Amino acid sequence: MSKNLSKDKLARLYRQMLRIRLCEESFIEPILQSVIKCPVHLCTGQEAVAVGVCSALQKEDFIFGNHRSHGHYLAKGGNLNRMVAEVYCRSTGCAKGRGGSMHLRDVSVGMLGSAPIVAGTISLALGAALAIKIKRENKVVVSFFGDGAAGEGVLYEALNFAALKKLPIIFVCENNLYSTHMPIKDCRVSENIFEIAKPFSIKTWQVDGNNIFKVTEKAKNAVSLCRKGEGPVFLEFLTYRLHGHVGPDDNVQGMHTDIRPPEEIKCWLKKDPVLQLKNYLLNKKVISKPKLKVLEMGVDREIKRAHKFALASSFPEKSELNKYLYD
Repeated sequence: MSKNLSKDKLARLYRQMLRIRLCEESFIEPILQSVIKCPVHLCTGQEAVAVGVCSALQKEDFIFGNHRSHGHYLAKGGNLNRMVAEVYCRSTGCAKGRGGSMHLRDVSVGMLGSAPIVAGTISLALGAALAIKIKRENKVVVSFFGDGAAGEGVLYEALNFAALKKLPIIFVCENNLYSTHMPIKDCRVSENIFEIAKPFSIKTWQVDGNNIFKVTEKAKNAVSLCRKGEGPVFLEFLTYRLHGHVGPDDNVQGMHTDIRPPEEIKCWLKKDPVLQLKNYLLNKKVISKPKLKVLEMGVDREIKRAHKFALASSFPEKSELNKYLYD
């Protein structure tokens, strides 16, 4: 199951996934208390996709995200303090407090941006991949998007152009089975999204997105193909968000809007990617319980420090309202 992963690598993967999980969960109380004002789309439950895919990338490679991209940002090497500060809309944030949860960027680690518009960054990722091809650079671009993006025309245009030009881009669809509150079966004729790449002669696979080993393996294959000039690649990862579409439980003005069946959520809780990897590490004696406890406590402390950093930071100055705008 993890033939090519060392014990150190396995421990790092777990730490990264746990770091994302605990960070996401740490936002719940500030959201409910309205200390965090901007909409926050938690990626709890989808950590294996971000960590597994980004583990196959180099620092110089690029990624583009969507409205649920905290995990992508952190997995690519983004600064935890700056991300948490951005969610609080503070001036020390990675977008200087102007973007909030859904506009994360850090060029220094190859995170070129996320945006809330469905499929909004796919064309940007395509442009970055074209630039790499023109410059003959040995880089790869990953475009992260949800299943809802499969209903947008820009995805199909991007697939066609990427295939035509053999661009080094990996299209990563995180299929969590719901487009906002609509089940995928109610908005698609075929639930197998990975098949949309086949008419463009693009290599495409559907993968268990909650299995870090399968995610890592397929991501490595996809990156290797792109570096050899055999891109693009399309990967559909089947996963599940454990919270509502936006916020902890989709409460809108006191009304609960998460319509997913409790039995379904309970079933997916058993497939929790973080818990699966933790149990694997313990069962295979990759790490001892005491060492695991130390690791977990360290991550918890790091996240608490990040919140303190954010809350101690100032909001952007009103006098700078028009700064960083472009005509």
